[in-house]
Amino acid sequence: MSDKKINVAIVGLGFGAEFIPIYLKHPNANLVAISQRNESKLNELADAFGIEKRYTDYDELLKDPDIDAVHINTPIPDHGIQSIKALKAGKHVACTVPMATTVEECEEIVRLTEETGLTYMMMETVVYAREFLYMKELYDNGELGKVQFLKASHQQDMDGWPNYWPGLPPMHYATHCVGPVLALTRGEAEYVSCFGSGTIREELIGHYNSPFAVETTHIKFKDSDLSAQVYRSLFDVARQYRESFEVYGSKKSVEWPLIEGKPLVVHTAKKPEPEIPEEIESPDFAKLLPEEIQRFTTQGVYDTDDNQHLSFTQGAGHGGSHPHLVHVFVDALVKDTSPYPNAKQSANITCVGILAHESALKGGEIIKLPEFTLS
Repeated sequence: MSDKKINVAIVGLGFGAEFIPIYLKHPNANLVAISQRNESKLNELADAFGIEKRYTDYDELLKDPDIDAVHINTPIPDHGIQSIKALKAGKHVACTVPMATTVEECEEIVRLTEETGLTYMMMETVVYAREFLYMKELYDNGELGKVQFLKASHQQDMDGWPNYWPGLPPMHYATHCVGPVLALTRGEAEYVSCFGSGTIREELIGHYNSPFAVETTHIKFKDSDLSAQVYRSLFDVARQYRESFEVYGSKKSVEWPLIEGKPLVVHTAKKPEPEIPEEIESPDFAKLLPEEIQRFTTQGVYDTDDNQHLSFTQGAGHGGSHPHLVHVFVDALVKDTSPYPNAKQSANITCVGILAHESALKGGEIIKLPEFTLS
């Protein structure tokens, strides 16, 4: 392993605080600064982890010449503009999902990476969750046979979440289900068609003028016979939290469990009918990581539950993905390679959701992905 070190700053310390110990222990990372507008919370975390540089002003952080890269974990509406500012300031960018809230912001991020040679990675958790990595291993080894169809969902009850969440169009935050269907084969979405279904409460509709309780999108893959279906709900739908991904192949198919914590179901072709399905506990993939951060795939980054983010209490810790995300980003910077998903791939994934909602408002009209999202 290289002894090169990347100087990283974490921006946003709600969900972002989950990554502090991982960066501190990664052999190729120096966590040199953290940033949050709340100064008392900033100082509390910085003191606890011995981090000297602390910023309440994001623009001031970007002026720091010691910082090579920023990992942005701020509220969704800030992702696009903060990523653009960081790239203009000469910093590599890792950003939590989604990439941005408009097609125009996505395009500017892609343009800046091409112009500057800087690296951008959207930190999509599902494509590094152990369940997805298990399916990817089956795919890469040829055990699935010919992939025939992909399906994913992300359902969550967002009642009571503050700020920009009430009434959010379901597909505006769809990367957790769009990401895996494209990531398995490293495919690209060529066009989408989406239907809205049901109606949320009147007081929620006004925030975004979006009435739909559920949005269901069909994705046509570019240069492929594949299509995928994804569906998403946020309000007024009775469902336990579920980020799911399913792949249907000619030899094997794998389905995500219906209930959190249950095993995957693997279906194998040409067996006697009762023997086709088999419950499989997904193996962990800590073996892909440097030894120093392997424990973070199965343990929270803190010793108690007091500081755990809602992603753990509702989402079961994102399937052990956090150390994988850190390693893929840092390793790409050390080796000067492209991480998955890079800027174009992130734009393709994010724009699927943005354009799918537009399609739903137009009764399912087919909308093509813009050229800047395609290789």
